[in-house]
Amino acid sequence: MARVTLEGIKRKFNHVTAIDDITFTIPDGEFWVLVGPSGCGKSTILRTIAGLETVTEGNLFIGDKLMNNIPARQRDVAMVFQNYALYPHMSVAENIAFGLKMRKVDPKLIRERVQTVAHSLSLEHLLERKPKQLSGGQQQRVALGRAIARQPQVFLLDEPLSNLDAQLRDDTRAELKQLHQNIGITTVYVTHDQVEAMTLADKIVVLNAGHIQQIGEPQNIYADPANRTVATFLGNPPMNIIPTKYTATGFEVNGQILSIPENIKNILSLSKGQNLDLGIRPEDIQIKNESHAEILQVEVKLVEPLGRETLIRVAVLGTGIILNVQTSGNLRFSPGDKLNLELDLQKLFLFDSVSGDKLYP
Repeated sequence: MARVTLEGIKRKFNHVTAIDDITFTIPDGEFWVLVGPSGCGKSTILRTIAGLETVTEGNLFIGDKLMNNIPARQRDVAMVFQNYALYPHMSVAENIAFGLKMRKVDPKLIRERVQTVAHSLSLEHLLERKPKQLSGGQQQRVALGRAIARQPQVFLLDEPLSNLDAQLRDDTRAELKQLHQNIGITTVYVTHDQVEAMTLADKIVVLNAGHIQQIGEPQNIYADPANRTVATFLGNPPMNIIPTKYTATGFEVNGQILSIPENIKNILSLSKGQNLDLGIRPEDIQIKNESHAEILQVEVKLVEPLGRETLIRVAVLGTGIILNVQTSGNLRFSPGDKLNLELDLQKLFLFDSVSGDKLYP
């Protein structure tokens, strides 16, 4: 096991910069998740750590050793891909043992390692089967087992659960977290799934357009996003963004004024008439029976019952602003219903409407 350090890493493909100035250090034994929209550069970072991509600028260390010119086979990392990459003519046991055999490990140790890994992944009863005789979840566990059996310094996972169905993905995610707690190998995990990122990570690296937007613990990033990009990406459903104009009395939304709480108003440094993006989480919006000046009137567009809760998508009347609202699963709504929404402005976020930089809190 070892820490992983990236110092000012850049990777260019001809004239296209895929990642730029990527700098962070993953301490020994921690589980870090790279997350962001498609094309943000997260897989490029993973492949650069693995040695499958060449560093254009910057330095990459595993432990204290500079890896820039070290080939992939000598980096002592194990990578699990989205498509499993199992050998179809080999049994489960042979697939798990393959990396060890290639390194000419003692056969007795190989057998012991295969049995240990198979037990940890509940694969003991499948060791003689071929990949085509396995379910998708079982094949993914075999791919994980092959990587674990090598006992590498670093474990790299590139969207390994994306091909699994929802229930199996939940089960395998829990198994993966438990497995990391048991073996403690430094792990870098790539996903675009926010639930995976929030539940698995010791730290999350949020990326966009090849640049780091924020690094931190999952709950800290959710509660205190660095900018509008992070705020709207991390969270399911995402944070609502409402274009507003700052006035002397409050935030104007299509001629309607939302009063600013006094404790917030006293610390804001805004110009009258300044355009802003007001951010509010779906759980910080309440449906009210009464209608008054500080309540947004909306029309229900889409209803998604989720059991314990219901997610409704609404449009602010007279605008094209769409909001997500989380409500109790006991409430019933239909498209076309008119509702009154009260925003908990004590929990608001304010972003610059052009740059997306966070202005408050």
